[in-house]
Amino acid sequence: MAYEIHQLLESMIENGASDLHIHVGQSPCLRISGDMIPLEGEKLTAEAVVAIVESIAPAEQLERLKRDGGCDFGFSFAQKARFRVNVYRGKGVLGMVLRLIPNKIYGLRDLRLPDMVKDLLARPRGLILVTGPTGSGKSTTLASMINWINENNDGHIVTIEDPIEYYHPHKRCVVTQREVHNDVPSFADGIRSALRQDPDVILIGEMRDLETIEAAVSAAETGHLVFGTLHTTGAARTVDRILDAFPTGAKDQIRVQLASSIIAVISQALCRTPEGKRVAAFEVMVRTDAIAAKIRENKTFQIVSDIETGGARGMRTLDADLLALVANGSITPEEAMNHSQDAEMMRSRLKNDGKKA
Repeated sequence: MAYEIHQLLESMIENGASDLHIHVGQSPCLRISGDMIPLEGEKLTAEAVVAIVESIAPAEQLERLKRDGGCDFGFSFAQKARFRVNVYRGKGVLGMVLRLIPNKIYGLRDLRLPDMVKDLLARPRGLILVTGPTGSGKSTTLASMINWINENNDGHIVTIEDPIEYYHPHKRCVVTQREVHNDVPSFADGIRSALRQDPDVILIGEMRDLETIEAAVSAAETGHLVFGTLHTTGAARTVDRILDAFPTGAKDQIRVQLASSIIAVISQALCRTPEGKRVAAFEVMVRTDAIAAKIRENKTFQIVSDIETGGARGMRTLDADLLALVANGSITPEEAMNHSQDAEMMRSRLKNDGKKA
């Protein structure tokens, strides 16, 4: 049988799948509630995968695939859904993964973000980082934040993404969305260009290199509210990851810049509920004078203690939020252990809480 991409996407939507995997030697697979489920049918041949890729990939992305061995792009399926697509070459043949981008942009409360986040989003300048591993829901969280600003503040929002995932219509803000490789050569070029477009808010899809990190921090310092993402877990590790990107001679300067410009780090993990649904756990660090001093003095390892005692400011550690989810039955203790930052502490707390129960 020949697989048609529109039939595969229909099956994906009907079954509530988050991802569709296209691999040579395997029938198409759906990821449903974290599990990989093969569809019934013949195994895909190399020719079949090429045909599926060519049926949706723009010509310029096919050229990039041929040149670089991989490409990323956004793809809309009629009016039903939008997908983020990655095509890659491995062992001489093509593979493809499509991730469903929900049409709905969730509210901040729907995602379990604390109300104090709204105060952060109302700031006129500074750097807000949303971090977590791949697939942890960073894009969904950022879309919710940008939508809140769009609905509650006036101004110009510029997003630089690879690829564009959520579409943001003009509401109270004018929104400009630019895609790396199509609209702008790189994230760093996109930031520099955005600064000439009278922006109030800049969203950077990924701070993946020194040039992008430098441009992001500079934009935050010069009077813009900047959002960025990193594939790190935990506030302290996020700060360390930024500092580690700089050569030794520049570290003191970037510590001072980061200490003055950073507003918050929101780190998240996506957990599975007993019913097979997903719920996000969050760590929230909000800049205080004490935290800024620790960044300047290279004592980031002490930031966790500030977060633990910063509940009045809306701060919480990831492990504390995981424990809260266990307490209200949203996740199992095993799931909390899977995402814990401090496994020994988590095991002890779960044991003690279990005795109390």
